[in-house]
Amino acid sequence: MSNDLEEQEREQLPVEIGDDTSQPGADEDGRAWYVVHCYSGYENKVRHSIEQRIETMGMQHKIFDVVVPTEEEIEIKDGKRRTVERRVFPGYILVQLIMDEDSWYVVRNTPGVTGFVGDPTALRPDEVAKIMNRMEAEAPKVKFNFQVGEKVRIGTGPFADFIGTIQAIDIDRAKVRVLVSFFGRETPVELDFLHVEKV
Repeated sequence: MSNDLEEQEREQLPVEIGDDTSQPGADEDGRAWYVVHCYSGYENKVRHSIEQRIETMGMQHKIFDVVVPTEEEIEIKDGKRRTVERRVFPGYILVQLIMDEDSWYVVRNTPGVTGFVGDPTALRPDEVAKIMNRMEAEAPKVKFNFQVGEKVRIGTGPFADFIGTIQAIDIDRAKVRVLVSFFGRETPVELDFLHVEKV
C-alpha cells in the first residue's frame, strides 16, 4: 500500500527534474540552492526535520545544507535594547541539493514542507550570495519605532524629563536629534535611541 502511495507521489514530480546539471544555478557537480516553502513560524522545525531525514535516509551525498535565512536586529522598545533574530523570508527555507527524484522526494515529503518555489527552480549564485551576505552582516540592523516630527520624552542627562520633537534620525549610529524648548529657544540635542521614549 505504501509503495503505491510512494509511486503516486513520485508521479507528481515536475517534468523539469532530470539531468542534475541542467539547472541554471547548479555547480559543476549539480548542486544548487532551492527555495522551499513551509508553514510560517515552523521554519526551524522543518529545517530540523529535513536534516533528520537526510541522516536517516542516507542522502548526505545529494542534500548538503538547509538554511533558515535570518538576520540580527536590535529592537528598542520602552527604552530597552534587545537583540532579536528575525527571519528574512518568513515561511521559506533554503536547501542546497543535487536535484533528482530522490532528493526532491525527501525534501518535498518532509512534514511542514508545502512545496518548492518554482518548478523547482535553482537560485542564481548572485541571489544566494546576497542572502548569505545579509545573514553574515556584522552590524545588526536597528529596529525602532520613532518618526520625524514625533514627540518624545528624554530619559537621562541634563534634559531628563524634557519633552521634545524628533528632528532627525540617524539609523547607522542609533541616534536621534531632538528639538527641546530651553529658555524659550529651540535647542537641538543628539541622543541615543535608548534615551528617548514616546510620549
